[in-house]
This record gives sequence, structure tokens and C-alpha cells, in this order.
Amino acid sequence: MESKVKFKDLLKIAVEELKDLTTVENPDFRLEQAEFNESLGEWDIIVSYLIDNSSEGQNILNLTRSTNYRTFKRIKINSRKEVMGFYIFEN
Repeated sequence: MESKVKFKDLLKIAVEELKDLTTVENPDFRLEQAEFNESLGEWDIIVSYLIDNSSEGQNILNLTRSTNYRTFKRIKINSRKEVMGFYIFEN
């Protein structure tokens, strides 16, 4: 089975699925890794994006530092561009 999905399409699909999981104005979505599993007909991708660091307390020392950090998610997408799974990923 051959995949006809392009890398930019994979990122668009991932962004659509993940965009509601962040409140950062510009979450800077990035396709970090993509691998096509030919026997399953699925893409296994890793996407990173910025999220708010809500565990960081509000004090004078934190006002000068960014309160965003990059998180990573693993997503499986089939050849028909359907999301088949969404997983926690830690690098």
C-alpha cells in the first residue's frame, strides 16, 4: 500500500486535531517526525507545539521569563487522512 499523503498535509491534519489543546496565541506547530507503516497503511507522526506553563507561579521572577513550553504528541493517520490515534509522547 502506498501513501499519497504529503508532509504538509500531515501537519495540517495534526494542527486541526490539536489546536484546541493550547491557549497560546501562536503555538508554533512543528512536524518533528513522520514515518509511514506500509503494512498498516498508517503514518506515525510526532508533532510539537507551545502550551502555557500553568504550573509556574505568578511572581516577580517569572514576569521576565516566557511561560510557554514545547510539548510533543504522537498521532497515527491513515492513508485516507483520518486520525486513528492520539498519544502522549515524551522525548
